[in-house]
Amino acid sequence: MGNLLFIVLGLVLLIAGGNWLLKSAVALSLRLFIPKIVIGMTVVSFATSAPELIVSIKAALDGFPDLSLGNVVGSNIANLGLVLAITVIMGSIKVRKSFYTTDWPVMIVASLMFFGFIYFDGELQRYEGIILVSFLFVFLVYLLRFQKTAVVDEMPEDDIPLPLYKIVLFLGLGGIALWGGSELLINGAVGLASSFGVSDRIIAITIVSVGTSVPELAASVIAVIKKEKAISLGNLIGSNIFNLLAVLGITSIITPITVMDDGLLSSDIFWMLGISFLIFPLVFFPKGLRLGWRDGLVLLAFYGIFIYMTIK
Repeated sequence: MGNLLFIVLGLVLLIAGGNWLLKSAVALSLRLFIPKIVIGMTVVSFATSAPELIVSIKAALDGFPDLSLGNVVGSNIANLGLVLAITVIMGSIKVRKSFYTTDWPVMIVASLMFFGFIYFDGELQRYEGIILVSFLFVFLVYLLRFQKTAVVDEMPEDDIPLPLYKIVLFLGLGGIALWGGSELLINGAVGLASSFGVSDRIIAITIVSVGTSVPELAASVIAVIKKEKAISLGNLIGSNIFNLLAVLGITSIITPITVMDDGLLSSDIFWMLGISFLIFPLVFFPKGLRLGWRDGLVLLAFYGIFIYMTIK
């Protein structure tokens, strides 16, 4: 009963936090004259990736490396296969070519860097973490200086400026609510799963990863409802980049991460690469430069098969 209560309270906090975070992100983009997709890929992405960072560092320090790695790999799969799928099923997103010449390639490069670092020796070393964080820093500098709007803002006239203190307040409340909600949700979910004797990797790749992806889901669904699709798409791509470069990078700098369950290297990491590459052709078919409900169904099916193959 206690675990179920944690899950419900966690979801309530996550939804509230997603709404507050969105308000602050839109207002910040207006105040700084920064394209919304840049805000989505920096402020919102970092805030919604905070649960993954907290969980991964704690898991690695507590001696559960598979929980740390599985959390990030599973979260990246869930962001695209579950969160993006639900987002585009709710409403199609029009995408400009510039988005797929910058943001998607960076996500692929980050994914391949992670694959190269961990696949051959089964360990993410401290110096490899420094390389990942350095690459993130270079990307952010480029993003803030050169990135142009890559997603069409369908309702710019509904943007309401907020005073600075409200932006800071909403940003702080949103981050705290997302963190607290994720903690409650993860504790409740892991408590339920542990009672069935499930392994650390399975718990991480399914329940924990979905739990830490709920902030992305809450922020993205609320963004779609409010027609802020530039933030919803930028948030998801940015969150995957942050998960690989910041979460795993910072975690491995603090303590090297060693793979304990070979299933992560023989299966999970390839599913993550597969769904990351799948996004590219989906944006061109069946209608060019957009993601619609058909694409959402494809992504959802991909995610469903992944979960089935993982837990069977």
